[in-house]
Amino acid sequence: MSGALGERVEELVKKFNDSQKEYVVKAIGKGTYDEVLNGTIAAYRAKRQPEIVQSNERPFLTMVNSGAIVSTSELMAEQGHPIDVSKFIAPVVSYYAIDGKLQAMPFNSSTPILFYNRDHFKAAGFDKPGATWQELEPQLDAIKAKGVSKCAMVLPGDYEWSFLENYSAVNDIPYATKRNGMDGLDTSFVFNKGKLVGQVERMKRLVSSGVMQLAGQGIIPIQLFTSGECSTIIASTASHAAVVAAAKFDWSAAELPYEQGVTPKNSVIGGAALWTLKGHTPEKYKAVAAFYDFLAKTDTQVWWHQATGYVPVTTAAYEAAKAQGYYQKNPTREIAVVQLMRGTPSDNSLGFRIGNSNQINVAIMEEVSGAFLGKKPVQQALDDAVARGNEALRRYEQLNAGKK
Repeated sequence: MSGALGERVEELVKKFNDSQKEYVVKAIGKGTYDEVLNGTIAAYRAKRQPEIVQSNERPFLTMVNSGAIVSTSELMAEQGHPIDVSKFIAPVVSYYAIDGKLQAMPFNSSTPILFYNRDHFKAAGFDKPGATWQELEPQLDAIKAKGVSKCAMVLPGDYEWSFLENYSAVNDIPYATKRNGMDGLDTSFVFNKGKLVGQVERMKRLVSSGVMQLAGQGIIPIQLFTSGECSTIIASTASHAAVVAAAKFDWSAAELPYEQGVTPKNSVIGGAALWTLKGHTPEKYKAVAAFYDFLAKTDTQVWWHQATGYVPVTTAAYEAAKAQGYYQKNPTREIAVVQLMRGTPSDNSLGFRIGNSNQINVAIMEEVSGAFLGKKPVQQALDDAVARGNEALRRYEQLNAGKK
């Protein structure tokens, strides 16, 4: 983590170090999630691995099947700090637990929400965004047609997560077989049929009409929103920090839009967790467990949630923040939590457990972006994305035969 979020990590570590005299945690920035993962692999092979590494949710299977990690639930039980997974919000547990045991310590969890420029909506004659895509799309068209802003929506850089994966979860439709990979490595993508085809066709329509803008090279999508150039963006709730710091207009946020006639399910998480690596002394693992125990405390979770915009990963922390009146003063900070806890997760909204996820994500984005640019029809782009994704899944399955 860099910038303001990196500063919050340093502050969190200082809070732990100041809270006791036995252990010292040192937080060392190592670049992007991909850079951290590659660096961790190299360090482990050289037997110079750290005790803890922060890794995003996508390489979950890579970490679990690496043979290099210590299960968080087992570590905490051994060190006298047993973890009750029922205290964590359901989408977090379903992502990071196997057979009811946390494999990693949930840390910075997020989910996408819709940020919008209130001034722009009012200027176009609307009070707020419609809850469904059937209501929202005409609003976006009107904002563009009336010249209220240069673009009505900016497409985020991670749109595969926000517009495809979370779309499928919220609308309760399958993205891949085997409960999106939760039930085995022999999963296959199926997002090239049904409502997801319509979603990508909608996205292409919005891009082609200029209603939705693709951020140019070197431009951070959220900046197109905070500058007032674009009226809406679907982005991580952790973008709150950037919006609060830079937006000079009346803004708000809403839950993700869904299809008309659907009872929306929960969204799924992004962000990262902390993984414990093998090869360290018992004394070091006592220190790791003490740090994780500190992170799980309600007071710590509430502070982290309020300081960063990430969601609290325990229900107790959410209830504590609510009891403080935090959401009355900051109503948009509750949207992601409510959206994640909405109803009981279905087979389609538990989360995604996909091997070779980072590489597959790049392939999907290449194909779908090609459709946006008119290089191929939407259906062909999705068929090609599924074919490339399934080919990578079969390679991963063969390399990890017999594993989770």
